Parts: sequence; structure tokens; C-alpha cells
Amino acid sequence: MMGLLSELQPWHWAVLGIVLLILEVFAPGVFFMWMGIAAGVVALLGWFVGGLSWQVQVLAFAGLSLVSVMLGRWWLSRHGMATEEPTLNRRGEQYIGRNFNLDEPIVNSVGKIRVDDTTWKISGPDCPAGSRVRVVGVDGVVLLVKCE
Repeated sequence: MMGLLSELQPWHWAVLGIVLLILEVFAPGVFFMWMGIAAGVVALLGWFVGGLSWQVQVLAFAGLSLVSVMLGRWWLSRHGMATEEPTLNRRGEQYIGRNFNLDEPIVNSVGKIRVDDTTWKISGPDCPAGSRVRVVGVDGVVLLVKCE
């Protein structure tokens, strides 16, 4: 193993970077891409600086991987990823703005409503059964409604 490490060349890092970028296509999330970029930077350092020991190369890869993953996660949390279905997997948010009829009254700001094939807990002002309500928000698994 030590013999292999002592023979690290910039092209090894370039190949590792390409493999990690390809692996990103098959893995969920955005993780391997940042490590692939770090491997590419180490390859560039090896080509332009030259003569780096294997210890420096491995430490540079580890440090750059850590920094690139943290920066990547920070950037993605700030900018997010655009999607055609922003409410996918957030089912309650899909009902915001829709109107429904109450089968049961809302008493003490708590009630239930039937939406398609599901019964949802609702919270809002007290309303009698048969009233029309509009979903104005979601709090966890509770739909927030107002009477119309």
C-alpha cells in the first residue's frame, strides 16, 4: 500500500475526480461532486506545483474535500435547487388556497376535514358544519384554515 501511495501522480487524482463525478450521477444528493472537484484541484496542484509528497497530496485532498463539501452545502442552502414540483413530498402545502366544505364543525379552533381520500386535522376560527373554509397555511400535519 505504501508503494502505491508513494507513486501518486496528478493523473491518479484526475481519474479519481472523474470517477467521483460519474458516481455523483448514480448517488442521491449532491456529495461526491464536491469531492470530485477537490480531486481535480489536487491534480492541478500536482501538475503546476509538482514534486508534492503523497502525504501533502492526501492532506490537500482531505482538506479540499471538507471545505468544498461545506461550501457546497452552504451555497445550496442559500440558493436551493429549482424544481418543477416545489410542493412534492409536502402534501399539506399542495392544498393552500383551496376551498373545502366542513363535514364537522370547528370547535375550540380544532377540527377535521375530508380532503380527497384523507382526513386532515385543521386549525382555525370556530365554524359550523357545512361552512366553506379556505386553507391558508400548514403547521406540520395540521392545515390552517379560515372560514369564508
